[in-house]
Amino acid sequence: MIETELSRCVASFMAGATGVRGAAKLSGGASQETWRFDIVHPDGDVGAILRRSPKGYGAAPGRAAGLDNEATLMRLAHAAGVPSPEVLHVLSPENDLGTGFIMRRVEGETIARKILRDAQYAQARPRLARQLGGIAAGIHGISRAALPALREMSTTKEIAELAREYRSFDWPRPVFDLALRWLAQNDPGPSAEVSLVHGDFRNGNLIIGTDGVRAVLDWELAHLGDPMEDLGWICVNSWRFGEIDKPVGGFGPRVELFAGYEAAGRKVDADRVKFWEVMGTLRWGVMCCGMMQRFRQGPDHSMERAMIGRRASETEIDLLRLLAPRGEG
Repeated sequence: MIETELSRCVASFMAGATGVRGAAKLSGGASQETWRFDIVHPDGDVGAILRRSPKGYGAAPGRAAGLDNEATLMRLAHAAGVPSPEVLHVLSPENDLGTGFIMRRVEGETIARKILRDAQYAQARPRLARQLGGIAAGIHGISRAALPALREMSTTKEIAELAREYRSFDWPRPVFDLALRWLAQNDPGPSAEVSLVHGDFRNGNLIIGTDGVRAVLDWELAHLGDPMEDLGWICVNSWRFGEIDKPVGGFGPRVELFAGYEAAGRKVDADRVKFWEVMGTLRWGVMCCGMMQRFRQGPDHSMERAMIGRRASETEIDLLRLLAPRGEG
């Protein structure tokens, strides 16, 4: 059924396209889906990805920027030289496919275990931390005047929202309370610069090839805020997938990330990065608790939610290491 709708859609924006084939749903629940397919064209098939909210599902939930904004941000990033998939088409009501966009498919690997361990990525791995610093600088350098309307976050607002969400579970965790107190006591205040922040810049949201980073994915949490947030988030231990001695996504040291960022003409504030690494670690822990709450109380008792929920205990260990006087920083 979706191939028929997609065929009509691609014919409306790509001259010469004769249809689609191989449509396969990759992920997503009722409110958001990702589909892989090929656009059939006489000059050669074009690999494509559809991201959409099906008909009947409208506004983006919670912190999400919304699919239309994602498409705009990806187009801006692509134009600025940031490795981001090319957006081919933003869905319209006439397409009868819901809300979302179609982008050119980028081949490569997103599974962290393979990227960090498989021999075919061995030559790329040592370059990734520095490369990611340069990519983050490119994201943060996109002109604010060109951006769509996005929510704006600050350190103080983030602490308050995180505390409110954590306490709503009525599930006390002393290490989380300790981390919230540390964040409040070490709040660096407003950033000297407010820029576009990707919001989920980490291993798992990157397409990696043997030549390095090919694309940054999942712009749904993009917002305006402190650019150091992205640098702290990618250093959260949960995204190292066992390579704990390589803080930047399991790829390499912070000094390489920072060097790549500053080589692109931007300045790193290491103290703010540390703050955001603590914040990010706690945020992921709270998200894990939320998953466990939904597993325990909701109708969907999926094993995936339970498995993610139990990882809250891992973030407690990470927080204790970060907050110890001689902890990793």
